Amino acid sequence: MKIIVPFLASLFLAAMTFAQEESPAPTESSAPASEEKASATVETTPEAAPAESTAPATKAEPMAAPSPAKAAKKEATTATTATAAKPATGAKAAAPAAAPKMNTKNMSVKDMENAWEAAVASHDTATLDGFVAPDFTGISSKNKFVGRSDVLSDAKRDKDTYKSAKNEKLNVKMYGNNVTVVTGRAREVGTGKDGKAFDRTYLFTDTWMMRGGKWQCVASHISKIKG
Repeated sequence: MKIIVPFLASLFLAAMTFAQEESPAPTESSAPASEEKASATVETTPEAAPAESTAPATKAEPMAAPSPAKAAKKEATTATTATAAKPATGAKAAAPAAAPKMNTKNMSVKDMENAWEAAVASHDTATLDGFVAPDFTGISSKNKFVGRSDVLSDAKRDKDTYKSAKNEKLNVKMYGNNVTVVTGRAREVGTGKDGKAFDRTYLFTDTWMMRGGKWQCVASHISKIKG
């Protein structure tokens, strides 16, 4: 009996050892599904993409073609500007506008005498035209009888350059309400059309008459005493 019990125990131990050797060793595939699932769900945080890649690309929109009406208007405006900027060729230059006539209605005779002498220096025939009466008669500094047209023609032909021209002395006398006689002396300094300097002095007598609310010179006598 003592011999049988140890024998059975040895047999049991041998059976257990054999069973352990026959059972397969655990492999990676036999790992629990939970661990495999856990490893599968692990995600790596992506690196931040450059700012340029994240910004939405701006799509260039095609420019709308101008309408035919706008294009025609633009061409017409350009052509008009070019025509205005381009000087006219072959055309005669426009003559300068004539100086407006002086309003002599409220001027005194003395003021008109001074304006007359200033008009001689500036070749202002428009002012003289308003002073000389249509029926004017007189004697010029060249001792010639002259009328209105002669006075205006001589003024237009005058090519002298004046440095100064003014009345130095005026005597005004009224004869009634509509006639005034002026005696005076005028001095003119400048350069003639021949380039020579001159210094002239004149004595004159002018007769003025009130007509239509303004004074007009109806007669004159001029004598050159110097120059």
